[in-house]
Amino acid sequence: MNIAIPMPRKKLVAAALSLFLSASLSAQDLTAITQEDASRILKTLSADDMQGRATFSPGIEKAADFIEEEFHQAGLVPLNGSSSSQGPSYRQTFYVYRFKPKQTDVKLAGKKIAPEKVLVSSGQERLEWKQKDKKEIIRIKEGDNFRTAFMEANAKEQDALVLIHPSHAEAFNMYKNRLDRGSIKRETGKGSSKVYLLTDQTSAKKYQVKFENTVERLELSNVVGMIEGKRKNEFVVFSGHYDHIGIQKPIDGDSIANGADDDASGTTAVMLLARHFMAQPQPERTLIFAAFTAEEIGGHGSRYFSEKLNPDQIVAMFNIEMVGKPSKFGPNSAYLTGFEKSDMGKLMQKRLQGTSYSIHPDPYPEQNLFYRSDNATLARLGVPAHTISSVQIDQDKTYHTVQDEFELLDMPHFTSMIKAIALAAQGVVSGEDTPLRVDKALVK
Repeated sequence: MNIAIPMPRKKLVAAALSLFLSASLSAQDLTAITQEDASRILKTLSADDMQGRATFSPGIEKAADFIEEEFHQAGLVPLNGSSSSQGPSYRQTFYVYRFKPKQTDVKLAGKKIAPEKVLVSSGQERLEWKQKDKKEIIRIKEGDNFRTAFMEANAKEQDALVLIHPSHAEAFNMYKNRLDRGSIKRETGKGSSKVYLLTDQTSAKKYQVKFENTVERLELSNVVGMIEGKRKNEFVVFSGHYDHIGIQKPIDGDSIANGADDDASGTTAVMLLARHFMAQPQPERTLIFAAFTAEEIGGHGSRYFSEKLNPDQIVAMFNIEMVGKPSKFGPNSAYLTGFEKSDMGKLMQKRLQGTSYSIHPDPYPEQNLFYRSDNATLARLGVPAHTISSVQIDQDKTYHTVQDEFELLDMPHFTSMIKAIALAAQGVVSGEDTPLRVDKALVK
């Protein structure tokens, strides 16, 4: 039977419900998330002895050992159930191949192109192309957005010869310096190859490419633990990447890119969220806490992780990146990349009503942030996978520099962000909220 409630009483009921929601949120035990612990973990991960946590370096191995010990101390269970004589192992180990240019010989219209103006991205040990092979020709013209055009060309499934206007020399050299140190592939002899030429020529009716790589097999490891839920096969992922860019060109005598905000902050948040949820009653859904490797060199860690789970069983992914500095929305606020691609952001906003915390749509769509972190791999598989961030990326001057130091982070804000994520995720963790799936057709 429906009973009409007079308007004043409706307002009182609404106010009472709001107070009840606020009280229920604030009543959650957040005592495991402290600024003291946040500072201890973040300082350790961004210390000089971690050497900038570059992939394949002794520093990243040291970081992985530290994260493993934190997971063990928190009481997490290894995702794969493995162990060693030293105790449970949280390593999710896999192998990749590093390709380094060994020999390059490229001619365009019968004229040899200087090696410093050639960039090759290939998982082949050798290439030998001639115009009769009819490779696709792509131009990156003067005035084009180089980053976007380069990424679109590199993503093509077919082989291609890419002609880049000399006006893009600075950006070209940045990519070349990186790839000449070695590009990483999951497999050998697979995938398409791209040959990029810095040239003022606008066509390639006649070309010849001879190229050879050296190939090295290397080991990588994610660090992953879990809390088994009542619904064992419904997974909620909390993640961040623990690798960074290592040793760089010195500035004022400092050559270590410590990566405090990018992404020691996100990895620290993951560890404290693990402690927080271990202190709560058993969750309804299984919680997975992942510290990914190799995000900075192509997202290989998150890709491998995604292959080990059925994406249809992953209810949501809360990826955390660069949350150590206040956002443009003010204190205790963050934003969610790809906000419009699922309703996860709205569910988080609902859970934060009545608190001092807030979550907002990504204010930097032109930065393409949704595709620049580890959430993108699972999002492409339909998972509501988003990155939580607070960095003002259009103004931040320390991004990917040796100046990304612990001392520049706002620790009260950072601690608040971890608490906000714990509260905002509670509905998904408890099974009360289930975000809509991402439409795979709308994710590039």
